[in-house]
Amino acid sequence: MSFSVTRRHAALLLAAAALVGGTATGAVAAGTGAQALTAFPCDVTMTSSGILSAGYYSGNTVNPSTSSVTAAGKEAQCLLQYQDYNPGTVDGVFGSKSQAAARSFQSNVNRVCKTHLDVDGMIGKESWPHLRRLYC
Repeated sequence: MSFSVTRRHAALLLAAAALVGGTATGAVAAGTGAQALTAFPCDVTMTSSGILSAGYYSGNTVNPSTSSVTAAGKEAQCLLQYQDYNPGTVDGVFGSKSQAAARSFQSNVNRVCKTHLDVDGMIGKESWPHLRRLYC
């Protein structure tokens, strides 16, 4: 009896999530204010010289925004995801989960490559070159 009640509650929760634009897997990101955010695809490629790119931003200087969708945010999230650091939903906003992934990435780069990146959770002019490569 309690099993069917639990299943009914689960079905109601899934239906409610679908009505408000969510999914059972949580693939829709919540927006800030009136701005609804979308999950963007990541198609990371590597050039013949070993440079990674997701096709959203090609530079090495812009810091991703923590409050709005940017090309640098999408690029950094895709590259972090590609290298097995979990930035959360690739939505272009560099929020707390993306910053935690960046800190982990920066810490590992420092350890493996014997560098001195600031472990601040932001991808900037010092971190971009490392994020675009799979090696030191």
